[in-house]
Amino acid sequence: MLTKEISILNEGQIPTIAQELLQAVGNRKKIAFHGQIGAGKTTLIKEICRQLGVREQVCSPTYGIINQYSYTDAQTGESRLIHHIDLYRLNRLEEALDIGIEDSLYDDDFCFIEWPDLIESILPEEFIQIKIEILENSGRKIIFL
Repeated sequence: MLTKEISILNEGQIPTIAQELLQAVGNRKKIAFHGQIGAGKTTLIKEICRQLGVREQVCSPTYGIINQYSYTDAQTGESRLIHHIDLYRLNRLEEALDIGIEDSLYDDDFCFIEWPDLIESILPEEFIQIKIEILENSGRKIIFL
């Protein structure tokens, strides 16, 4: 299991962090993002999507709960999906199951989950956890687990 901790001081470092994350995850495609409101979860996900080649606008799915984006896999040339899930507004695991979250968790596509605590009991074994902490100097500490 990978564990890496990185401190960043400004948004200009986010592309490098996204690149390191994509290299570190290898073939694992299910990533849970933890952090308080405003920590930068969606900002990091936007950059990861950009680096994967998503051309659509990437935005927080807080109200829609699940957004999907498409990209072309650089290795295979196949069209692939990214599931971007935000569970902030849900209160019970059953609500997540009702929207079909298991389909996104157990397919072969990337799945980026913000506020994943609600569904930790059903996450695949090989998921990656990213924790983002706000530092006193407005920087961020990003921990890959």
